[in-house]
Amino acid sequence: MVVMLSLALALLCLLQAGAQVPVQPDFKTEKFAGTWHLVVAASNCPVFLKMKDGMKSSTITTSFTPAGDLSMKLVWPMLDKCERFNLLFQQSGQPGQYTAAQEKRDLRVVETDYSSYAIVYQVQQSQQEPSTSLQLFMREQDASPELLEKFKHLLPTMGLTEDMLAILPKTDQCSKDSS
Repeated sequence: MVVMLSLALALLCLLQAGAQVPVQPDFKTEKFAGTWHLVVAASNCPVFLKMKDGMKSSTITTSFTPAGDLSMKLVWPMLDKCERFNLLFQQSGQPGQYTAAQEKRDLRVVETDYSSYAIVYQVQQSQQEPSTSLQLFMREQDASPELLEKFKHLLPTMGLTEDMLAILPKTDQCSKDSS
């Protein structure tokens, strides 16, 4: 139970992780919607850093409300079960940038080709230091070495370092639960 709670907290840190961070030009919600796999992540969140070596790839289903808000349904493998999380981010005026005001959370789709990968930045402002996260979403569970290098190259521009990086092993543990 303690391990499951710790993994859930690490996930929340990762999802709650400023400066002028770019947003995908001409972001297209209809192309971004669908199933993604979180395969690589980096964050300065202390809980994430403690748990990152035991985490596995999760499945994220994105959709958009008629008002343009981003809905994310996550299925995260945790030990012997699959945990579900539902998140809703409000559109913040610019397509590709979303906020969750109550959590003081900002999410930006930095770059995507829609068909294979997306790089997503999140920051959560808190009374302490902000928690920053950079995530690599893939339509399949594998990232090419070139894409992994591109992701690593972005880390210092977001205030992150390679020791904060986790390459999440692929799993089919929750594949039947991802809908």
